[in-house]
Amino acid sequence: MPDKNNSSRSEKTRQRILKAAITEFSERGMAGARIRSIGASARVNKALLYYYFHDKEALYVAALEEVAGKVAENALAVLEMKCSAGERILRFALLHFDRVVGQRAFQSLMQQEMVRFREGQSEAMQVLAKKAFSPMLAQVRMVAEEGIRSGELCDVDWMQMVYAALGANVFYLLSAPMLRLASRQDPLDHGRIATRRSAAVEFLGNAIFVDRKRGARVAKKVLAAIPMLDGEHTRTRI
Repeated sequence: MPDKNNSSRSEKTRQRILKAAITEFSERGMAGARIRSIGASARVNKALLYYYFHDKEALYVAALEEVAGKVAENALAVLEMKCSAGERILRFALLHFDRVVGQRAFQSLMQQEMVRFREGQSEAMQVLAKKAFSPMLAQVRMVAEEGIRSGELCDVDWMQMVYAALGANVFYLLSAPMLRLASRQDPLDHGRIATRRSAAVEFLGNAIFVDRKRGARVAKKVLAAIPMLDGEHTRTRI
């Protein structure tokens, strides 16, 4: 019979390597990341690292799959909650905001991978789409169309609803450096993040619900149920 203790130690070692790899790749990119640095952070030698991941590319893909898998898992949990379709969409949008602003390693990895994919340097994006993002997007569509059929949500193309729910979150992060220079205010200051976080959900409540007053009430309910923690930008929630 397999030794459960050995299996547990093996998985812990693998997770340490992945955690170190996610940090290294997000900070330095695929080209700049150093296997030696990853090994040192994970407290393993190069031979052991290559035992788990046979080369740098395999480790990079595994790091992407690790973070994307957790993102999809959390998102699907929200989209499958026992509440109205409109509330699930607002919770999904808020989860996305928290991830975009707070989980910089994931955002950095995805942005780098999109560049590598456009330049034909990687096929990892296809793997991520199939394993994580396609199932998540399919569930978003089901929820949005459920809300439209019930009359709770506006009768619009579901994908446009997704763009409205998520696009502004991404823009907020990407535009922060320029807005900081142009306005001399830091959009990533804790207080301004809190303000924008509430405003994003409140706007959606008014924009996608047929009954705007109900939408405003649902937005208020969601924000109260998932408060932003003091002293940090975000946390992963369901």
